[in-house]
Amino acid sequence: MTSQVSSPAEQTDAALVGEQRASGNGGEGKEVRRLDRVIIRFAGDSGDGMQLTGDRFTSETASFGNDLSTLPNFPAEIRAPAGTLPGVSSFQLHFADHDILTPGDAPNVLVAMNPAALKANLADVPRGADIIVNTDEFTKRPMAKVGYATSPLEDGSLEAYNVHPVPLTTLTIEALKDFGLSRKEAERSKNMFALGLLSWMYHRPTEGTEKFLRAKFAKKPDIAEANVTAFRAGWNFGETTEDFAVSYEVAPATKDFPTGTYRNISGNLALSYGLVAAGRQADLPLYLGSYPITPASDILHELSKHKNFGVRTFQAEDEIAGIGAALGAAFGGALAVTTTSGPGVALKSETIGLAVSLELPLLIVDIQRGGPSTGLPTKTEQADLLQAMYGRNGEAPVPIVAPKTPADCFDAALDAARIALTYRTPVFLLSDGYLANGSEPWRIPDVEELPDLRVQFASGTNHQLADGTEVFWPYKRDEQTLARPWAVPGTPGLEHRIGGIEKQDGTGNISYDPANHDFMVRTRQAKVDGIEVPDLEVDDPADESGQGARTLALGWGSTYGPITAAVRRVRRAGDRIAQAHLRHLNPFPRNLGEVLARYDKVIVPEMNLGQLATLLRAKYLVDAQSHTQVSGMPFKAEQLAEVFKEAIND
Repeated sequence: MTSQVSSPAEQTDAALVGEQRASGNGGEGKEVRRLDRVIIRFAGDSGDGMQLTGDRFTSETASFGNDLSTLPNFPAEIRAPAGTLPGVSSFQLHFADHDILTPGDAPNVLVAMNPAALKANLADVPRGADIIVNTDEFTKRPMAKVGYATSPLEDGSLEAYNVHPVPLTTLTIEALKDFGLSRKEAERSKNMFALGLLSWMYHRPTEGTEKFLRAKFAKKPDIAEANVTAFRAGWNFGETTEDFAVSYEVAPATKDFPTGTYRNISGNLALSYGLVAAGRQADLPLYLGSYPITPASDILHELSKHKNFGVRTFQAEDEIAGIGAALGAAFGGALAVTTTSGPGVALKSETIGLAVSLELPLLIVDIQRGGPSTGLPTKTEQADLLQAMYGRNGEAPVPIVAPKTPADCFDAALDAARIALTYRTPVFLLSDGYLANGSEPWRIPDVEELPDLRVQFASGTNHQLADGTEVFWPYKRDEQTLARPWAVPGTPGLEHRIGGIEKQDGTGNISYDPANHDFMVRTRQAKVDGIEVPDLEVDDPADESGQGARTLALGWGSTYGPITAAVRRVRRAGDRIAQAHLRHLNPFPRNLGEVLARYDKVIVPEMNLGQLATLLRAKYLVDAQSHTQVSGMPFKAEQLAEVFKEAIND
């Protein structure tokens, strides 16, 4: 969905934190309260359609013009055991009338489709929050599956919450009684009933969802109309029932966004669009060699739709074949990409080393997930940094780029392509499951804003021998970038040898000479070290005396949102803290050492056991203090705010 925002950005700390404010409208009928932000979590079995429900609510919220951030959370099994705690799937959405950065720490509203969903999520729900429960599922057997001896709806254990008991299943079946569906078929639409109810509660648009349902079930019009009817029934239930006496409005976030056309976008979709844009801006065909793996498979699915933009996708039989085909495409003159997650990177490591030796442009997209081994396929982690940095035999340096938000995946893909093409090198693009599946508004850029990535292929000889003969040397380097020429196979006179055995400088002939090997290893390292990346920007507002903070919060990748939200909380409380965030992890920005030296304390939050902190300590001899988490979930802003406060006051 896209929406137009026509006012300039105006950001204030008071608006950014987003404390809830409510007021009645004083009008006739049901009361309408105005809020500045809301956090909703839909939860149920993995077969209850919670991801679809959350996605539709998100799309309508984006079209309405709110800022938003989402957190899908689902089990790895295709169909986990129904009614069990491991089988619970949830979707959390934070939307507001101002700029926000995270999906929120705790939901204001929990929609629980069964006892398992309630029990799995109740610990995250603050006192006084609204809980909407599907009472039809709170029978003896489903409750026993999750350890409820008595019904939590009746034993007083939920007295601290505003509980709204709704027989979602019964109401859905009643609404669809004229469609001739079986009970099982009708029950499947209960998520649309819940979506309709929540859409009424928060004044969400409905036309887009109805259009979506009719398109999704175009080949089954009866099913389409049944879902639309259930959706409308949920809306009407909210409008007429006495249990929901109040609805809520959250105004569009018109003051916090530059003028432009916006759409809601997930990290994987933004990354896919960035790759397509990179191919167009480089005037090269885009080639993806990939093997499906969670959470990277969506990129393969999306790129396969864009043949009209010169995109070719190859679903290989395994990870090794996928990157091998991609490297071959790079040799042939394409912008080559391979996508994977942590386990796949391990399998691709030999071919990544080959790409380092061949000095060809190749993008390795690693959507990180919980490990090691198969680990947690649908949960997030940042634990592949050291693997990307060092996970190959020999000295095989590879640049590393990491996006910080779902929308930033678009720009990070373009940046990674710039480095790969300019310096003739493989490049790691490190995203993760949190960014890949989460979403936020993205301003669609004008084509004129995109970088020019065009490169020149070698077209003739480039070296003169002592006897005056003109020849082509495949390893004769550009003096500024140290990149070797890119000669497309079949170009007359530019025939040359490639392979994994060490090459002689300049000629590219096989060489076992010790001095040449030393020179080539150091030259490949110098090429990566010399890559131009922007200096690190530091957000460090000085006080009235001009004094800056003494503590720096430094992050990379998807920790940007929680860290920034935590920094804002700390500053609102009157404490001073600086913040910086790294996109380029190899090479580091040239001013990073100078930045680190300015501060007495450097706190590095990471979703691993301190991998960036280890690199910083080794390179800059700074006492970087790690704050780590490997739970498969992103940091919470309040959690980091407490860590920062302790560091400041220690």
